[in-house]
Amino acid sequence: MKTKSDFPSINDKEPEGLKPDGSPFRVLVVDDSMFTGKQLSQILTSAGFEVVATAGDGAEGVEKYKELHPNIDLVTMDITMPKMDGVTALEHIIAYDKEARVVMISALGKNDLVKKSLLLGAKNYIVKPLDRKKVLERIIAILK
Repeated sequence: MKTKSDFPSINDKEPEGLKPDGSPFRVLVVDDSMFTGKQLSQILTSAGFEVVATAGDGAEGVEKYKELHPNIDLVTMDITMPKMDGVTALEHIIAYDKEARVVMISALGKNDLVKKSLLLGAKNYIVKPLDRKKVLERIIAILK
């Protein structure tokens, strides 16, 4: 049986999702779209991040953040969701933890909500449809 050493890696750089100590950055993905949540999780895990939890709406996202805190490095937060939207959830998370690192995920045309989110304490935003390179660039810039 062939092992990993039988296949030299074309890509020898370290995964971007690792902390200096080699452990993965821990991420909470909050999105009501199963497709977007799964896509985001795949992009992150392929780069070495650990997706520790997912939530389908803002209220659940806030709950999970509080449960996982302080063992959470980053939250990706969709803006438009049922029950509690991402901007309101962001306000709750920032009120609970001023150091929280939250990246907003927005569909095109939601510029006002993105601006409001950044003023409230979001560290960055990513526009749908998701582009792997942009997702990783923006997330890594926040964590380094």
